[in-house]
Amino acid sequence: MIVMKFGGSSLQNAARLQKVADLIAQVEEAPCVVLSAMGDTTNRLVSIATMAGRGEAEAANALLDDIFADANRTASELLKDTTTATAALQQLQNDASMLVRAFIRDADRAADALRTAKTTDALVAHGERIATLLLTEHLRERGKKTEAVDARDVILTDASYGKAKPNRGAILQRTHQNIGPHLAHGTIVVTQGYVGSAPDRTTTTLGRGGSDWSAALLCAALAGDELQIWTDVEGILTCDPRTVADARPITHLTPEEAAELAAFGARVLHPATIRPVVDKGIPITVRHTMQPDGAFTRIDKEASDAPGGIAALASRGPITVLTMTSRRMLDASGYLAKLFQVFGELDIPIDLVTTAEVSVACTVEADAPIERLVIALDGHAHVEITEECAIVAVIGDGLQDTDRVLERACRALNPIKPRMVSFGGNSRNLSFVVRTIEQDAALQRLHEEFFGTSRTNPNDTTFEEIN
Repeated sequence: MIVMKFGGSSLQNAARLQKVADLIAQVEEAPCVVLSAMGDTTNRLVSIATMAGRGEAEAANALLDDIFADANRTASELLKDTTTATAALQQLQNDASMLVRAFIRDADRAADALRTAKTTDALVAHGERIATLLLTEHLRERGKKTEAVDARDVILTDASYGKAKPNRGAILQRTHQNIGPHLAHGTIVVTQGYVGSAPDRTTTTLGRGGSDWSAALLCAALAGDELQIWTDVEGILTCDPRTVADARPITHLTPEEAAELAAFGARVLHPATIRPVVDKGIPITVRHTMQPDGAFTRIDKEASDAPGGIAALASRGPITVLTMTSRRMLDASGYLAKLFQVFGELDIPIDLVTTAEVSVACTVEADAPIERLVIALDGHAHVEITEECAIVAVIGDGLQDTDRVLERACRALNPIKPRMVSFGGNSRNLSFVVRTIEQDAALQRLHEEFFGTSRTNPNDTTFEEIN
């Protein structure tokens, strides 16, 4: 049994939905299908929440009408009989309209953050619900036994709205109750990614990119044979093709390499996707919906076939570099523990760290509460802040045993001068912190060095041009 997850680009119109149905119909054993929202629907729903929260009722309702007009148009193009879909879409729109009205009422009352987050999750979940409805109806019209399962009955989470944490034990039980029996009887199951429910049954979401996570959780609970992630590229590429035009598909990755790529900004995988299926030894494949017979990436525990030990490049930015200096660090036992305790108290994750005799440098996300951190560290350390930076990472198993990898990377980057260099503690990443305006040039230079391609992207900007 396989789990097939389809992203928004695979579902954005009637033609794409028909293609998805073709792929599902070709599977010999009934699959479990996990859907994102169609196209940019989630972004539009988030915009509605923002507008309604500011009391902009007319704009919010107009955009909501547009979303459901698009859904009804897709239904008319996709389905021979739209009676059931039209009625269901109307019910969904009524439900969404009530949430918009709640936002607008709350805007007048200055609702607290928790109430706003709960209402936002309930609203944005409508994107996945629309996609599930339309694909289910289309599959049924094609004569396929299909059951739509509400993810909120299966993906049980805590109450961290907007970034809910799944309860894997409860998900295992609910999956066996609500999904397993349908699959056992040869019925295709279609459900929503990204969406779950809190202990009080209110709707939660797993965070952006959480549809991959949902699919992995379900695949692990079902002890599936494979998790297929269908998207708009032929697998995971050696670099972001928007930056390096010659980026190429990677045939094979280890879970550790894939996790590193995800952590350092690769677009295809949500960072948490890997863990549930890796724990079960289930392979993942990343495939192109419109080119199903083309190249794809397989992720499993077999040794990677990356040439020269280099699997791919990734980058993340903007990030901020913090350099903390204090004479008290010299020969002071426990000083670093006290320093990073402050980060923990403020819930600020740290990516890269380097230390010197009396100073520590680290990177944090650009939206971290830096002002609060500086105040909290007053008396412990002087903090120097460098904004508008990015992390550029070379990823591959066993990099520290790869001949001349550091030398080659530094030579390729010249004359770019990194702010920080980190040879990862797990021997799978070599990371450089550069200025944001140097990020693309750094990736292009490194890709040319390690994968033998020239910088042919028409939007290529060389270091000399940006300096």
